[in-house]
Amino acid sequence: MLKRLIIVVAVSAMVFGAVFGWKYLQGRQQSGAAGGPPPAVVSTRPVERESWQPSLLATGSITPTRGVVVSAEIEGVIREIFFDSGQAVPQNELLVQLDTEVDLAELAALQADRRLAEITRDRLQRIVGEEFVSQSDLDEAQATLDRAQAQLDAKEATIRKKSIRAPFAGARGIRRINPGQYLGSGDDIVELIALDPIYAEYALPERFLSQLAIQQAVSVEVQTYPGEVFEGRVHAISPVVQRASRSIVVRALISNPDGKLRPGMFAEVRTFLPTRDDVLTIPERAVTYNPYGESVFVVDQSDGMQIVRLVQIETGEVRGGRAEVLRGLEAGDTVVSDGHNKLFNGQPITVDNSVDPDFANPRR
Repeated sequence: MLKRLIIVVAVSAMVFGAVFGWKYLQGRQQSGAAGGPPPAVVSTRPVERESWQPSLLATGSITPTRGVVVSAEIEGVIREIFFDSGQAVPQNELLVQLDTEVDLAELAALQADRRLAEITRDRLQRIVGEEFVSQSDLDEAQATLDRAQAQLDAKEATIRKKSIRAPFAGARGIRRINPGQYLGSGDDIVELIALDPIYAEYALPERFLSQLAIQQAVSVEVQTYPGEVFEGRVHAISPVVQRASRSIVVRALISNPDGKLRPGMFAEVRTFLPTRDDVLTIPERAVTYNPYGESVFVVDQSDGMQIVRLVQIETGEVRGGRAEVLRGLEAGDTVVSDGHNKLFNGQPITVDNSVDPDFANPRR
């Protein structure tokens, strides 16, 4: 039994060896007849000159241009509330009315005291200098009138403070009070935030300080509205470098007419620098990234054939599928954009640009 098994295995090995040997010889004969492997089919793109506007990308937060928690300046009982949570409010809009019944009664008494003081002063003015009225009597009457007027003004100010109004136009937050509630001095009523315009606050490394300026253009993107860009300008640059991070705090003023941007949102802020002309670019997919550097295959003409040459390059910024070339290529060079993963240095190629992502999705 064992002998028969050994014979079967030996015969099978001989058959498979003969088949693989015949295939190998056939491939060698075909390669020799063709003079080597056929040229690889690739797509190519030229090295182009473009105008790019570089930018500095940073992360930050949306902050309000104005924001306060409206609170009671003096104590009192709430008689009426004129707003609901979350509504927009114009400047000087009445928000809360505190009870003024006692204050109005005291105001009437003070008005009466002032009228009497004024009548007394006017009477003494007419008879000053006579036997029983001296200048000091008139001065005392005038002082009484001034004191009555000051008390009246103070009471009117107290009554005004019990009508709590919005200090500026904005959006109201969550209401924290109810009718009939007693408000102590300093108690919170509602948060008021100005939303248009609004700030984007972010930090950049100190090495970029010389490239920053007031009114520099910026754009902001937030995760809540993917793909939507909010434009603005640099409003303020901190004069102090943060010691912990060695960074500069920048505040940009962003137009927000629809109120989409809200304080506390995470923001990606791009600060635009002056436009750079004559930037050499190639498709990013043409670049091969290796631990020892970046490279591309450049197309050369040799004896009527197209041959690829491996070139080490240095790239810079990448945007919109295009990579900036800092070193290694010149304008007008042609690089392999697709199919370079199967190439080696000096290999002949055949160019076929009929199916090219750059033509299917042209850059704007």
